[in-house]
Amino acid sequence: MELRCPVCAGELTREDRVFRCPQGHSFDVARQGYVNLLTVGQKHSKSPGDTKEQVLARRAFLSGGYYAPIAEVLCRLVLPLRPKAVVDAGCGEGYYLRCLRGAWPQADYLGLDISKEAVRCAAGADKSITWITATAASLPLPDGCADVVLSMFAMTAAAEFARVLAPGGHFLQVLAGPDHLLGLKSIIYPELFHREKTVHPALPGFSLAHSETLEFSFALEGEAVQHLLYMTPHVYRIGQAGAERLRQTTQLCDKAQVILNLYCKE
Repeated sequence: MELRCPVCAGELTREDRVFRCPQGHSFDVARQGYVNLLTVGQKHSKSPGDTKEQVLARRAFLSGGYYAPIAEVLCRLVLPLRPKAVVDAGCGEGYYLRCLRGAWPQADYLGLDISKEAVRCAAGADKSITWITATAASLPLPDGCADVVLSMFAMTAAAEFARVLAPGGHFLQVLAGPDHLLGLKSIIYPELFHREKTVHPALPGFSLAHSETLEFSFALEGEAVQHLLYMTPHVYRIGQAGAERLRQTTQLCDKAQVILNLYCKE
């Protein structure tokens, strides 16, 4: 899949282990095979996105198959579209994109994430997919290059997604439902509050073609309990008392509630 320079938007051409644009901007290919196209001006911190500890926890949890039902529905929704090019905007360590590629190897796949640690992990696991460090808010990709864009529990940059999608392309948005992981929340928070959540957001440039809610239960033991926490935004919100209660939790039965919205580019 063609890449664009994040500085001047010129086409990037690979020369051995370097990507270079006509203006002379160059980006080295890392030993693991990914390329970092996140500029200093696009960073909100020194090391944005998930830390190495979070990435390893997510890899351990997902490799345990606990979220396999999500990957199964992802494939069921995307395969009938018969895409030629798929972009995962916020790919993390690459679990969902690898699952989709395994089910539909005919497409060209690109995964990007703002976390260099996540992309490094993804690139080490599958060399057949193009992996880049970048922000979904400014995709280093040409207009109309993709048939499907995925956002798996990640940010939705509707304007950028519409720009890189070809006419008739689709955007699959995966969100946590309001009752997602109530078991985990009941341990780490002293009180649960119900907050209204927009699960079918109106997106400029898109029409909602399909939506479904997926619910399933799973049971965790030992380290998997902590791995679940580090997969979620709650790791940034948990207090000392909640963290201690979770450390003492050796078994957890919980339920996932996931909203899958399939949008069509207008």
